[in-house]
Amino acid sequence: MLFELAAISAEPERLVRLYLSPEYRRAADLVSLWMRETGLEVFEDALGNVRGRMGAAPRLLIASHIETVIDAGRYDGTMGVVAAILAYDTLVRANAKPAFGIELIAFGDEEASRFPTTLSTSAALAGHFEPKTLALKDSAGVTYAEALRAYGKNPDEVASVALKPHEASAYVELHIEQGPVLEAKNEPLGVVTAMIGQTRLMIEVKGEAGHAGTVPMNLRRDALAGAAEMTIAAEKTGHEGLVATVGTIEARPGAVNIIPGLVRFTLDLRTASDEARKKAIAAYRHECEKIAAKRKLDVAVTVTHEIPTTPCDARLQDQLAAAIEAVGGKPIRLPSGAAHDGMSMAKLCPIAMLFVRCKRGVSHNPAEYASPGDMGLAIAALVRFIERFEKP
Repeated sequence: MLFELAAISAEPERLVRLYLSPEYRRAADLVSLWMRETGLEVFEDALGNVRGRMGAAPRLLIASHIETVIDAGRYDGTMGVVAAILAYDTLVRANAKPAFGIELIAFGDEEASRFPTTLSTSAALAGHFEPKTLALKDSAGVTYAEALRAYGKNPDEVASVALKPHEASAYVELHIEQGPVLEAKNEPLGVVTAMIGQTRLMIEVKGEAGHAGTVPMNLRRDALAGAAEMTIAAEKTGHEGLVATVGTIEARPGAVNIIPGLVRFTLDLRTASDEARKKAIAAYRHECEKIAAKRKLDVAVTVTHEIPTTPCDARLQDQLAAAIEAVGGKPIRLPSGAAHDGMSMAKLCPIAMLFVRCKRGVSHNPAEYASPGDMGLAIAALVRFIERFEKP
């Protein structure tokens, strides 16, 4: 099933399946077929999420996403969707359908690969879709609303996607870890304790452009040299439990024989403690100001994106841990350093997440890999979780 989905791509040499694209349509149709084959009542909502239901509300929601990053691996997101279908199918074949309602969901916009937003389709399910999202444009200038219409949806019906709190008892997701912790501990499965908070900064450094041959070194106001020192300072900000990444940097005017007069770069900080992240940001701002003053530069630090830490429900964590133990595993508890749809769904209901070991912690990469044995154990654990599920 994973290989079938991975074959659906906009490019022959790499996996690219963007939200609301023709390739997304084909993947959604395939997932719909698989859900129907288990006996679920399947429909597609106003944002293109594929949803399969059984029983009355409140329902246990089990989900992940089916769109991809550019040049993706075949496991991120899709493994969680396939695992949910297989787990439910296992229960059906064993004549052990649960007495409570279940809803399987394949989300469409988790990665933000097409539009400059993230988690929009799960935010809509939780009742927190931002209307301004409809005006966002992709790289071709197509707005989110226009893409929905081209896909056959009505942007005016987005509100219909939302579930009411009484309709959802809990949310659970399977996902590859996207990190090396489980592999380092030689354990196949982990229970996520929280999805760590994120803050993204844009740092703008202004100096003075000048001739590369005529301005003495001690008289320069080199914005790139200052930004380089600030980048090293960002690296020093990181420590165990807090990661800091400078992901992009742009120097202007961008000529080989001109001292850069303007530099912009981004910083992504993540930690499971909102308080620790705020302290780190304050300390980093202060360090940037010191560097700028020393080099006679101007610096501006702007927050462009912020997501608070999202804890997973303690009782659901325990239920997942018990399910892992029931199938012979040793549950490792660890935070998620990446964002997931659960961050949106936590605004609707209690959430939980099961991690599956991935080779070398590689993700968002064609080398992404989870073994059949580990995935099989994860599905078995999900079956046990469903069988023994108790609403928090």
